[in-house]
Amino acid sequence: MPPLEPASDADVATLHEQLGRPPRGIAGIAWRCPCGKPGVVATEPRLPDGTPFPTTYYLTCPRATAACSTLESQGVMAEMTQRLGDDPELAAAHEAAHEAYLADRAALGDVPEIAGISAGGMPARVKCLHVLVGHALAAGRGVNPLGDEAVDALGAFWERPCLDDGNTADDGTGADA
Repeated sequence: MPPLEPASDADVATLHEQLGRPPRGIAGIAWRCPCGKPGVVATEPRLPDGTPFPTTYYLTCPRATAACSTLESQGVMAEMTQRLGDDPELAAAHEAAHEAYLADRAALGDVPEIAGISAGGMPARVKCLHVLVGHALAAGRGVNPLGDEAVDALGAFWERPCLDDGNTADDGTGADA
């Protein structure tokens, strides 16, 4: 598991602004935007209310989230899923990303109800680019190949701050973060 930074009170406040609700089950900050704000939070595999939560890496940066939504609306997930069926090497690398995700979650705790279930459709398909991007940003390049591709497709989403004076910044895509 990549090293996690403890979430400060300021981080928790930023996450609340980014999500539009209080964050739950924070294990730590897994990736920060170059602007310094949390961009990916690692979430405990069991939320404080006892609910199993398979999404270990939760993308919180409003710009990245909006950009992922735009890519999803353009059919990128279906194209990636098709490629998994056509390219055995890519499918094997996607399976390895699934295993890495499960190992990272296991490092945070054992939740039998979600054993073997990662997130984002791994390992058989691509269901959510937000998860793949969150994993790629947290784990670093080379761990999640489709996440890396999606990060590349997002471009420099961090060039304008994710939050400005406590307000969610408009990314110009028309998508809500």
